[in-house]
Parts: sequence; structure tokens; C-alpha cells
Amino acid sequence: MLAQVIVDCASCASLNRFPAARLGAKARCANCKTPLLPLSRPVAVRSAQDFDELVSSSPEPVLVDFWADWCGPCRMVAPELEKVAAARAGRVVVAKVDTEALPEVAGRFGIRSIPTMILFKQGKEATRLSGAMPAGAIQEQLAI
Repeated sequence: MLAQVIVDCASCASLNRFPAARLGAKARCANCKTPLLPLSRPVAVRSAQDFDELVSSSPEPVLVDFWADWCGPCRMVAPELEKVAAARAGRVVVAKVDTEALPEVAGRFGIRSIPTMILFKQGKEATRLSGAMPAGAIQEQLAI
């Protein structure tokens, strides 16, 4: 079975699934028909398989935030990543990987400190940075 990106609808909170390769297309909520794409909010990655599909199949670059709930700086950078997702909707997909829930994904990329953000282009790591910072600095340092 093909891994799916799961997006919660901002209007009705319904969960919607579709292949990562469709992130550049148009999609509507199955429940209320509100447009879901382009993604203007970070999407939570729920499994290693979903992560692999998202990074390898997304037609747009994917900015992945490796974080944990107990991490203060991660909580500080979360609203900044919301701003990045809104500002770059249709040009960059912002995804969040909880290192506590998916340690195997974090381990694959040698995540030793959080928050760490990695920008993937065409399935390959393009650049990374660590630490909490404002949205403008994230966009500038990652050239997105």
C-alpha cells in the first residue's frame, strides 16, 4: 500500500489522505469541500513510510522540522514554522517529525539536537540548520 500524506482540514478538522505526489495538485476536504492545497500549515508525519513517500515524491521542496514535545526551543520555533508554511504555500511543504514517535527517522539523519530543520529537494537533503529562530531567518538560511 502506498503511504499517504494526512492533512487535517482547517475548517472541519476532518483528516484527509492523498499521495505525496499530488501535493502540487488541487485537493478539497472530503467532508466539507474546503480547499486543502497548497498546504499553508505544517503537516505531521505519522510513520517512517509516510516520511519516505513525502520526501521522495513531493513535487515541491520539503522542509522537515525534527522536534519533541518536551523541547522548549521546539515549542518556540513551531509558530515560526507556521509562518514559513503560510508564506511559502505552494512552493515549500513544511513537515514535522516528532523524534520521540519516530526515532528511526531521526536516527537516519543523525539528529543529535532539536529543533533541527532539514530541507529536502527531489528526495535528497539540500541543507540543514538547528536551533530556534524567527521565520525570516529560517527562510533566509535555507534559501526558500
